[in-house]
Amino acid sequence: NIVMAAQMTDAHRRFLQVLMSHGIMEGSEARKLHRRCCEIHKVYYAHDKLDDFVSTINSQLQPLFMQIRKGMSEGDGRAHYALVNLAETEITKMASDYTENELELFRKTMDLIILSENGFASSTDILNLADQLKTKKMKKKEAEQVLKGFVEDKWLSERNGEYTLHTRCIIEMEQYILSNYQDAARKCNICHSLAIQSQVCESCGIGMHLPCVRKYFRAQSEPRCPQCNDFWPCDIP
Repeated sequence: NIVMAAQMTDAHRRFLQVLMSHGIMEGSEARKLHRRCCEIHKVYYAHDKLDDFVSTINSQLQPLFMQIRKGMSEGDGRAHYALVNLAETEITKMASDYTENELELFRKTMDLIILSENGFASSTDILNLADQLKTKKMKKKEAEQVLKGFVEDKWLSERNGEYTLHTRCIIEMEQYILSNYQDAARKCNICHSLAIQSQVCESCGIGMHLPCVRKYFRAQSEPRCPQCNDFWPCDIP
């Protein structure tokens, strides 16, 4: 008695519930969850049908202005699934969780990251902004706690004192970033999604995610820009 699921079933509802509680999920976790939900609720399961399963959920979420979106981790190129609220601009969505000066610190951190060469901002540079906030200055200790919160809530990622945008943040805020940082934000030439950590061609200015660079040049005998065919100036990761 296995249901072919083109419409919402309890398996879809369970998947959505679990994803809601996580906010974002790595691809392999999402695939495991897909299988488990189908088995529990006796719904037809095919290992390569996760994206179809998700689009069934998305058709139900549409009137609620929500969507499950698939994105990529800029660090290792792995797929992730995140539940995104389309009704609000992303910064207002954060407003219910953070005070005005915390949001201002986030915006300024975002500026540093997006306008940087490599998609990272150092904790020193971010903490130096804390006492320049227009809304209400912040002490360094307080700013450190706020940054910790941004990392726990998956808006930022931190590695050795360097901060970048978390995969969840990039998936949720792609539109916001592209329209608010038109001169600085670029899409990856290979996968066409927003690239924060990227390598850039010195001749024509296109950018590529590091995992996309790695994948693209693996198949090339010598590294040439996919756009202008000039020699690729960066080290292949």
